[in-house]
Amino acid sequence: MSTASADPWFQTLFADRIGGANYGKDTKIYKFEKIKRAKRAAVSDHPERLLLDFGIGENDDMAPPLVRDALKREVDRVENRGYADNGIAAFKEAAAGFMHEVFGVTLDPITEINHAIGSKPAYAMMPAVFINPGDVTLMTVPGYPVAGTHTRYYGGEVHALPLLAENGFFPDLANIPADIRRRAKLLVINYPNSPTGATATRDFYKRVIDFAYTNQIVVVQDAAHILLSYDGPPLSFLQVDGAREVGVEVHSMSKGFNMIGWRMGFVAGHPKIVQAFADMKDNCDSGQFMAVQQAAAEALRHPEIGDEVREKYRRRLGKLVKALAQVGFDVKMPSGTYFLYTKAPKGGAGRTFANAEEVSQFLITEQSVCCVPWDDAGAYLRFSVTYTAKNEAAEDALMATTVERLSALKLGF
Repeated sequence: MSTASADPWFQTLFADRIGGANYGKDTKIYKFEKIKRAKRAAVSDHPERLLLDFGIGENDDMAPPLVRDALKREVDRVENRGYADNGIAAFKEAAAGFMHEVFGVTLDPITEINHAIGSKPAYAMMPAVFINPGDVTLMTVPGYPVAGTHTRYYGGEVHALPLLAENGFFPDLANIPADIRRRAKLLVINYPNSPTGATATRDFYKRVIDFAYTNQIVVVQDAAHILLSYDGPPLSFLQVDGAREVGVEVHSMSKGFNMIGWRMGFVAGHPKIVQAFADMKDNCDSGQFMAVQQAAAEALRHPEIGDEVREKYRRRLGKLVKALAQVGFDVKMPSGTYFLYTKAPKGGAGRTFANAEEVSQFLITEQSVCCVPWDDAGAYLRFSVTYTAKNEAAEDALMATTVERLSALKLGF
C-alpha cells in the first residue's frame, strides 16, 4: 500500500518530456504562480488597499450582444449537435471574408483556412507536423512558449531569438548560427508582439520571407493581437508577397473580439501546411462546438467590433503611459497589443533589484500593484490595461491611485 508521502507505483513511468521519474518533485515556482501567491498575500495583509492588477492578460469585457445572441440561437438548433471535426463551412467562409475585408487577402475557405479550438492548440500541434528529433524551432523571446514546449516534447530544440529595443523588438535573423539555420524547420513570430507591443512592417515581413526561402524554414506568424494595432491599419503577414508560399498566420477571436474563453481561432496560409495541420488536429480533437463556430462566424462578419475594442485599449494605454511617466518610467505608447512593456526600475525604497521578478514581487508586496516580470532579454515589466473599470472616470481614478502608490516607493531607474 502507498502512503501520502510515498511515490505512486507509476512514478517511474512518467515521460521524460515532463520530468520522468522526477515529475512533480521540482520545487521551482513558475513566475505566474509566484504572482498569484503574492497577490493573495497582499489582499490578505492589506484588505483596506485595493489591488491594482495590471497583470491580467485577458479582455475585461464580454463578447458583444450580437455574438452572444447568435450563440443563444445556434445552441438550440439540432444541426449543431454533432462533431465539428475540422470546422464548419460557415466559419471558414466568414474567416475568408474577414481576411478579405480587413486585409485585402483572398483565401480559399476550403483549402487555405482551418479552424482551431483557440490559437494555443495550433501552436502545440504545429511542431507535431514538422519537428523530428534534432530539428530546431526558432522562437522570439520574450514570447508565448507553447510551440517551443511542444518542440522539445518531440525531441527538437528551441533556439531563442532575443527581442531587443535597439533592434525595434525584431529578431536578428542575420546572425543565427549556420548549424542552427541548417537544422531549423520552424520560425515562430508574433506581431503585434506580446509583450513588447511592437508591430511588424512590410520590410520586416519581406526579410522574414527571404530568410524562410533561403533557409527552407516554415513561418508561423501569431496574429492574436492583430486588431490591436495603433500606428496604422492592421497588417497581416499574408498581405506581403511570398508569405503564403512560406507559412501560415494564426488568428484568434479572443483579443480583438472580446471572446476570451470561447476558444476559437483559425490557421490560414499555404494549403499544404493547413492540410497537414488539419490532419494532425483530426487526431487531437473533434472540433469546437458548432454553435460556438456559428457565433464566431457572426463576429467575423462584423470587424467593426475590433475597431471598438482597439479604441478602448488605445485610450487606456495612453493614460497608463502618462501615469507611469510621472513616477520615472521611460515609457512611450506601444504600437500594438494591450500591453505596455517597459524597463524595470533598478531600485526603490532604499533597496536594489537583481531582476524584474524581484521588482514585480516588491510592487505587489509594498503597494498592491501587480504587473508581470520578463527577464528573457533584459529586465522588463509588462503592464496590461485589461483591468476592470466601469467607465473613464473609474479609469482616471485608477491612474491617480497608481501614481500615488508608485510615487511613495521612490523608484530609481
